[in-house]
Amino acid sequence: MITVSSTETDKLYDEIASKTFEILELDGAANVELEFMNEEDMRALNSRTRSIDKTTDVLSYPNLDVIKPFTKQNYPFDFDEEIKAVFLGSIVICKQVAERQAEEYGHSVLRERAYLFLHGLLHLLGYDHIEDDDKKSMRSREEQILSSLGVER
Repeated sequence: MITVSSTETDKLYDEIASKTFEILELDGAANVELEFMNEEDMRALNSRTRSIDKTTDVLSYPNLDVIKPFTKQNYPFDFDEEIKAVFLGSIVICKQVAERQAEEYGHSVLRERAYLFLHGLLHLLGYDHIEDDDKKSMRSREEQILSSLGVER
């Protein structure tokens, strides 16, 4: 089971997280934090945390170095007793950049935000896209998960 903590109430993020958990056959209980920012705040965050002075669409801040079943036994220092789950990390999405990209790519803002959330979630789970093979694997998973939920381009 995976939960999403966010000020946004759209249940799609919970559905994406649950479907990701299911498809990747992950065990235990996990939690991810989702936040939305404006361009100015996103640029400041990117500059402060990554020394990159520009606005980006999504940032992810993994809490875990290794992914294994999400239990208190496996993650004694990352298990949140209050919510009974392991904290995976945080995802931050820039609202304005998501809106521009949705228009550029010809799909809805909700679809773009869903994609960005999933992209960030996969980073929290150890996926990357630096190497071409890793990028293909990550993109394939993204499309598989979004398509299974009917969130397509």
